[in-house]
Amino acid sequence: MAVVEFRCDCSQSIGPLPHFWEHTVGSGHAPLALRADWQKQLLRCHTELGFGHVRFHDLLSDSMGTLVNEENRLLYSFFNIDQILDFLLSIGMKPFVELSFMPSALASGDTVVFKYRANVTPPRDYQQWARLIKDLFTHWVQRYGVAEVRTWFFEVWNEPNLSAFWTGTQDDYFNLYRYTVEAIKQMDDQLRVGGPATANDQWITEFLDFCDQHQLPADFVSTHHYPTDALGTVGEDTLTQLEHSQRSILRQRAQDTHRKARGRSVYYTEWNASSDPRDSLHDDPYTACVIVKTMLEARGLVQGYSFWAFSDIFEENYFPGRPFQGGFGLLTMQGVAKPSFRAFELLHRLGTEELLVDGLHQTVNLWVVRKAGYVTLMLINHALPRHPIQSETVRIALAGIDPPGQVWIERIDQDHANAKRLWLEMGEPKFPSVREVAELHAASQIIRERQPWTRRQESVHLEVVMPPQSVAAITVQTMPEPFSGELTS
Repeated sequence: MAVVEFRCDCSQSIGPLPHFWEHTVGSGHAPLALRADWQKQLLRCHTELGFGHVRFHDLLSDSMGTLVNEENRLLYSFFNIDQILDFLLSIGMKPFVELSFMPSALASGDTVVFKYRANVTPPRDYQQWARLIKDLFTHWVQRYGVAEVRTWFFEVWNEPNLSAFWTGTQDDYFNLYRYTVEAIKQMDDQLRVGGPATANDQWITEFLDFCDQHQLPADFVSTHHYPTDALGTVGEDTLTQLEHSQRSILRQRAQDTHRKARGRSVYYTEWNASSDPRDSLHDDPYTACVIVKTMLEARGLVQGYSFWAFSDIFEENYFPGRPFQGGFGLLTMQGVAKPSFRAFELLHRLGTEELLVDGLHQTVNLWVVRKAGYVTLMLINHALPRHPIQSETVRIALAGIDPPGQVWIERIDQDHANAKRLWLEMGEPKFPSVREVAELHAASQIIRERQPWTRRQESVHLEVVMPPQSVAAITVQTMPEPFSGELTS
């Protein structure tokens, strides 16, 4: 086995590393936010992973009772919306508001999407839509104060470039945006509104051209992408689609979006390792690798990168029951952390200064990040499905650093922080008992282990074996005294 070598001079900084991946996280649709278990899991993600905003579909739909037609009278009710927003603010989070979908009382047609039958047609009267927006924002400003509402983000619709989510044309969407942004800005011109909230990084140039032509504000650009976008053919499974993809494809797309945004902030308000809601990779260490790689490669390109979604309490097509069924979430329905959750946990602990790394390998990547008193080495060994990958011995030399204090390693791979492996050994129980769930929680934990090191030629040297589809975080305590005694966490 060949040795993979990297070198980092800890005196050379690339620049700041803001935790933009913590800006927002996604969920399913708004009514789920009224559930106690959803709220419990979101609080955990906020506390342990640092997520600041949450985004979900369907805030304006009939399932929320926002606007109904009763005997030819339009009746507004913001009670359920208030319950959700009150909860978010109570735990220190904020909404990234997706203004969707169409209340049937305003809809121009009866086309719906998902199990919860969200209407995806344009309004039959855009003035009535604007009145809904104006009344809703008036209510929010009165209830929460304009200073608070200015800290929120407002995104018009969801993936209007897909016929599944918008039966109108591109021009119809632009018209919807015009009526929406004008109604919001009449309330307060400092409220932040953006779009086009498209799938697959689409319509950005056309959207900004429209806004410039009609002198409409667009405070930020939002869009979505997945590694499986526009790959393969209809009927191909996710593995085949990903086989046709390429490493770092999302970085290339984020670079294109950053360029097209014309200096505006960029928020990816949906992304994941694949767009299939039943993809087993979502439950595996594979996705942990994709998260670390995608987030650390996007430095300087985006202001927010919202993972879709934080929980398997999610019901677009059906409400699942099995703990590991390929759902988008970081947590199973029972609240068991997947490897993807642990990846965000490791990212959350990182500092905010990235250091220069020398070295290159086809499947192994290394990033070195500093915070006060510590340097963390983030490693992955990752390849797309059906691409060559093997265990690799990695040697790292750290220059410009004093002999460290404690050094420890934390792993995510087939044998570490991987509760799904234990679930398979249990016989794949569809409805695990309380005892089994407790065992799965224990198997999901990240374990700190002592990492050996040596000092040669004024550098600290470390060696680690990285199995396929693995993540490792090696933390070096930058103290003047060498390591001695047992590691303590």
